[in-house]
Amino acid sequence: MSEHTHSPEHTHRHGTEGHDPSRPVDPAMWTAGFWDERYGATDAVWSGNPNRRLVEQVADLAPGRAVDVGCGEGADAVWLAQQGWQVTGVDVSPVALQKAAAHAAAAGVAVEWALVDLVAGEGLPATYDLVSAHFLHPPVELRGDVLRRLGAAVTVGGTLLYVGHHPQDLAARDQHAAMLPLMSTPEDVVAHLDPATWDVRVAEVQTRRQLVEGREVTVHDSVVRAVRIS
Repeated sequence: MSEHTHSPEHTHRHGTEGHDPSRPVDPAMWTAGFWDERYGATDAVWSGNPNRRLVEQVADLAPGRAVDVGCGEGADAVWLAQQGWQVTGVDVSPVALQKAAAHAAAAGVAVEWALVDLVAGEGLPATYDLVSAHFLHPPVELRGDVLRRLGAAVTVGGTLLYVGHHPQDLAARDQHAAMLPLMSTPEDVVAHLDPATWDVRVAEVQTRRQLVEGREVTVHDSVVRAVRIS
């Protein structure tokens, strides 16, 4: 997915729109049906621009094989392909993948697409020099399992880039309280990365200004970049 024009980037796996904070998280939010309906309801859910953190964090990496996890309408995958990466985009939603393929065709780049449900326990289709996951937000009890599946797809010497919404943003606006456990701090992510396997290069909260519901606010991203060393 790409940056959203009106709300925080890539709310792709936690589905906060229209959520009643007094109710528990609906398990349907991680299903293909939920996202097919979301993507099928409008021409474009996201802005079509690549995520800022992706552009920043891969600038110093030599292009190789990359996978964009939760690719949505394909903006990150298309941007990576334009930088010379050999890219696979994966998503739980067939409708999203159809839109992503159309985006790549319009941009004139070659990207492979695969239907993968990490939350349900499926692994990625190959190994990669870069595994990028932006705003995935699996159920909190499955976060470690999902991160292990992501990490298993990184080649030795390759990079895992995991970016999520920081809990501070939802807490500060007192919105969607039930979603707070799904948000992650950098420390939450790093806790699942074995130091014998990973060299953590970045584990930071980074801010950006973004238009949310008609006003510009400061958004906080949890950014983790780690290199697989064994």
